[in-house]
Amino acid sequence: MIDLNALRMFEKVATLRSFSAAARALGVPKSNVSRLVSKLETALGVLLFQRTTRDVTMTPAGTALLERCAEVFASVDGVVDYVGSMGTAPRGLLKISAGIGFGINVLAEELPEFLRRYPQINIALDLESRQADLVAEAIDVAVRLGPMPDSGLVAIKLGEMRRYCCASSDYLARNGTPTVIAELEEHDTIDMLGPSGRSRPWVFSGAGESVKQEITPRVCVNEALTAQRLIIHGAGIGLLSGYICGPEIKGGRLVRLFPEYQVAPVEVSIVFPSRRKLAPAVRAFADYMKEVSRPGRLWQDDPL
Repeated sequence: MIDLNALRMFEKVATLRSFSAAARALGVPKSNVSRLVSKLETALGVLLFQRTTRDVTMTPAGTALLERCAEVFASVDGVVDYVGSMGTAPRGLLKISAGIGFGINVLAEELPEFLRRYPQINIALDLESRQADLVAEAIDVAVRLGPMPDSGLVAIKLGEMRRYCCASSDYLARNGTPTVIAELEEHDTIDMLGPSGRSRPWVFSGAGESVKQEITPRVCVNEALTAQRLIIHGAGIGLLSGYICGPEIKGGRLVRLFPEYQVAPVEVSIVFPSRRKLAPAVRAFADYMKEVSRPGRLWQDDPL
């Protein structure tokens, strides 16, 4: 039987590269740390550290164990939170991952009401342009845009985000306005990279046809708000979500192109690891996001 306390002490020593520093951080005698780490090595039958008078170096076995500690602790904490909150209001720390643009424009407006409803839930909000590894980074739930790959994650679709092809009036005055989709090849374009790190075709449907246009972007960017600012300031033509470009089009700062066509929408989903039971805090967040994700509200508002 592995002693969980010994595993936590191992993780602290491995992170700080010092038994003494780990003891100080944990507020326990150094001898306790050494004893429990040695006990862990005996239980596993492997050496986790190479010890000298001046340095502590992990063995390959120690490195492998450290890489899995976050997953182990997350599982334990999740079970504790789940059992501890059964029959009571959702509580504990909820770790949420989302894209920067969605975090700023949607979650920053929706979470205050969620926090008022659930006063015993604390939130750690991680906003990144990349997609976080939910298991390795101990993330409870994430908001993802686009089709969900077969990744072993459970996904709940919240809806679809409509997009529009647009450019600034300044850019069009300097470069001309494309009248057919194929003319995009002659223009500077701003594009969001796909998960593969490569640009994806722009797909339009309307007038009884579907048009797939390959794009060689002048500027590639991995964050939607930056793409919006680039397009507004005349860097090129791009695809933007309706809730962030609609007000700009109505205000005359952006011009919608090819209004007879619809751009393929983007799915919005919340995802969580399938191997873990849903803690009450995660379930509460999922239910709340389904409640507030309705037409005419924030990212589902289609002002055009």
